[in-house]
Amino acid sequence: MSDGRAPRRIRTYHEVADPGAESVVGQVVDQRRRLRDRLARVGRLVAIGSGKGGVGKSAISANVAAALAAGGRAVGALDADLEGPSLARMLSAGGGLVRGESGFLPARGAAGVGVVSMDLLVAEDAPLRWRGPEDHQFAWRSVLETGALREFLSDIEWGDLDVLLLDLPPGTDKLARLIDLVGPPDVVVIVTTPSEAARHVVAKSARFLEESGIREVGLVANMASWSCPHCGVAEPLFAADGARRLARDAGLELWAELPFDPRIATDTDEGLPIVLSAPERPAARALAALAERLAVP
Repeated sequence: MSDGRAPRRIRTYHEVADPGAESVVGQVVDQRRRLRDRLARVGRLVAIGSGKGGVGKSAISANVAAALAAGGRAVGALDADLEGPSLARMLSAGGGLVRGESGFLPARGAAGVGVVSMDLLVAEDAPLRWRGPEDHQFAWRSVLETGALREFLSDIEWGDLDVLLLDLPPGTDKLARLIDLVGPPDVVVIVTTPSEAARHVVAKSARFLEESGIREVGLVANMASWSCPHCGVAEPLFAADGARRLARDAGLELWAELPFDPRIATDTDEGLPIVLSAPERPAARALAALAERLAVP
C-alpha cells in the first residue's frame, strides 16, 4: 500500500531466501489475523467473477456497488484484477489511499462506495511490475499477486460494511485463490453472455463452485437482449432462451438477464454508473434489482 510516500511491498524471492531476513511466515500470520478481524465487520462478502473476459463484469460490479450504496447501505468494492484494474475509474474514485488509524482508508467513489484498486496505487498508463527472480517470474508472480490481494483485504480500514464486493479477474483459478485467502464467500455471481461459446466455460465454473461449498451461486446473463431505439421492441441478442438454457445446463439459478444498453459503457467509463445517471432505463432497473438480491441474506 502507499500513502504518497515510500510504497509498501511484499518481500522478494531473494529477501525470502536471505537467512537473516525477517520471518515472512510471521508477516502472513499477522496479515491473516488482521484479515479475519476486518471481515468480521462485513455483513455479506460477494464475489463477482466470470469464466471468461469481455462480458462486462466490472461494469456490473460498479453498478451493483453504486446501487447498494445509493440505497443507504455501507458498501466496499475491491478491484481484485491487479493487472487490468478499472473499478476506481468506473466509480469515479481518485486521490489514492491515505493512512488511517489502523491501516489505509479506501477511496470514496460514486454514491459513497469505498473503493480499493491497483489503479489508485500505480501511475496512470504505467504497467504493473512485479519484482522477483528472472528465471522464476511465472511462479513467483502468483505468490506476489496473492500477497497483494491479502494486503488489500487486511490492510484497509474497511470498517462496518453491509456488503463488500470483490470484482475478480476472469478465470476459475482467481476464485480458488480467493477461497484460499478468506474461505468461501457468502455469494458468488458468475457473469457471462448467453452464447454457445460461454456454455462450456460456465459449466466448468459451476462445477468448481459446487465442490467449494459456497452457499449462494447465481448466473447473470449480460447483453441478453436489446431494445430498438425507434420502436422499443426488445429482441434477443443470442439464441432465444439462451440464458435460461445456459443456466439449466450449468446447474445454476439465473438471477438476472441484463439488456444491452450503450449507456452502461459510456456512463460507467465517465465514472457515473447507469443506476445513478439513468435509473429509469431497463438496464438500470435490472441492475438495481440484482443489487437488492445480493444484499438480502
